[in-house]
Formats: sequence, structure tokens, C-alpha cells
Amino acid sequence: MSGLSLDSRVAVISGAGKGLGRSFALQLARLGAKVVVNNRNRIVDDSGRGPADHVVAEIVAGGGEAVADHHDAADTRSGEAMVQLALERWGRLDICVANAGVGHGGIFHKESDAEFESVLAINLFGAARLTRAATRVMREAGYGRIVLVSSTGGLHGDVGLSAYAASKGAMLALGRSLAAEGERRGVLTNLLLPYAATQMTESDMAEEYVRATPPDAVTPVLTALVDEHCTLNGELIVTGGGLLRSASMVEWGTVRLPSGDQLSPDELATLLAQSKKGQPKEFAVSIDSFFDLMESGAE
Repeated sequence: MSGLSLDSRVAVISGAGKGLGRSFALQLARLGAKVVVNNRNRIVDDSGRGPADHVVAEIVAGGGEAVADHHDAADTRSGEAMVQLALERWGRLDICVANAGVGHGGIFHKESDAEFESVLAINLFGAARLTRAATRVMREAGYGRIVLVSSTGGLHGDVGLSAYAASKGAMLALGRSLAAEGERRGVLTNLLLPYAATQMTESDMAEEYVRATPPDAVTPVLTALVDEHCTLNGELIVTGGGLLRSASMVEWGTVRLPSGDQLSPDELATLLAQSKKGQPKEFAVSIDSFFDLMESGAE
């Protein structure tokens, strides 16, 4: 058993009323963190309480400290509001988990602009607003831990979920950029690509996989990433059902184009096959890729 402790740390978690976010919030609180629990109030009970209020009640009943925030991640004020609530209540912000997400299905050419953009408004822009507001505070303090909850859909794409995949893929690029920008200031950013049976996913999962992938199985990876002793930065971590693997975006070997102003499809396919026989390379930022490509061509 690890000795993780988040005593005195303050966390903001978006989309924390159910599923993964709820699991994250409860465990961070058990470890001593004070938590802003965000979730929009699409559904409330007879007393007018929504999902975030119920999670806060669980945390308080367990002896922890938490406060609910009901902003919709699509609201342009949401990120600043969540961060400001943490500062007003506890005077600091150490941990930011951008978890809010939706996954409306639909074949790309049949979707309206509004349907496609509504997914990006929550998944991508909601995450960007929250992390931008959090980053300002963390950089000034010289410390921060940010986790963006993305998806393997963002790595590989997905049939019938183009908007979801596009938003999650953009989150991967955003997170890598934040990791590069924040490291010198003590603000580390990592990306979690979870498999978990939640309200959004379990209707499409076979019962055996629902049982095998509870949200709580992902949470230990999250808590490790936000610990003050964690030095990981820019990692893409796939996890679910008690399993884990590292992911990355790579470029393969360099090959030279033939001379001339035309290239046949067969020639292009051959060149790509040759490239894939080379050693994969991972780059921290795109400029490193550029310099490596140019240096390869000079050899």
C-alpha cells in the first residue's frame, strides 16, 4: 500500500457527479484533498440537489471538505468560476482534473454543425477553459498537477463518434503542449485515456466488460499522477480493469522522395512501407520533429 497523501491540497474536478469523476473526487478527498466537485444540473432530486451535491455530501459525511459547482462545461464562464470557487473557499489550487465529457453518436456526414460543435464545446473547449484558468494560478504558485481525461478514440478514431474522437484527439495535443509549457514552472500535465463502465459507455458494453471495468479501477492512476512526488509529464496512459499501458504518438523512419514532380500511388505506398520498417521516434514538441527530419535528410 502506498503512502499517498494529499493533505492541504486543493483540487478542481469537472464532470465529477457520476462515473469516473465521482470516483476521482471521493478518493482525492479520502487522501486529504479539499475538492471542488463540478457537475451540471441536468437532473435534480426532489430536494433540488444534483449529482455534484450528492458527491459533496458523501465527502462531508466521510469527514472531508468539498463544495459543489454546477456550471456546464460548455459555459464560457465555467473554468474561471470553478477556479475562483477554489480560491475563495481555500485560497489555493494544486490539482486540476478536466473530466467533463459527452459522446453523442452519429455518422459524420449526417450530423449537423450544431450537433458536432456541441461535443467540442464541452469536451475540448470546456477542458481548455478550465485548464487555462488553473494554469494561471499554478504557474504563479510554482506548482500544479493537471490531468486531462481523454480517450483512445482520440488516438485511433471511432466509427459513429467523429465529434467525440476529434475532441479527445485535440485534448491530447493540448495536454502535450501544456506539459511542454508548464514543466519549468512546476506545473505538470498528463493525459489519462480510461476504459470504464459509466453512464456514457455502459449501454454499448457487453455485461462482462461492464463488470470488469468499474470506474474505481482507474482512480489509482489518477491519484498517482496528482501526487506531489510525481514527476511524470506529458504521458499518455491507457488504463482500465486493473490494466495499464503507455501510449504515444510516433513518427517512423525517414525515406527520401524520388526526384521529379510526380509520385504514383504505388510509389507512395512503397515509401510508406519502407518508413514503417524504421525505428519509431517520439518527440516532445513538433519543432523537434522538424529538426530531426531535416537532419535525417542531410545524412
